[in-house]
Amino acid sequence: MKILRIKEVADLTGLSPSSIYKQVRLNEFPKNIQLTARATGWDSRDVEEWISNKINESKLVNGEQNDE
Repeated sequence: MKILRIKEVADLTGLSPSSIYKQVRLNEFPKNIQLTARATGWDSRDVEEWISNKINESKLVNGEQNDE
């Protein structure tokens, strides 16, 4: 497990930081972890699972079979 900061999460997902925070508020993205009073991060496993789920959803919408 690794704690990812917002820039790393943005790089992995292709989303902007503001989009990530909006998705968190809408409960559509993993919750961030409060590291200090002014720093937050995300569990890398949660972010990777979210990305994997988005890929699988896209395959289903496009009529492709799930390889799992």
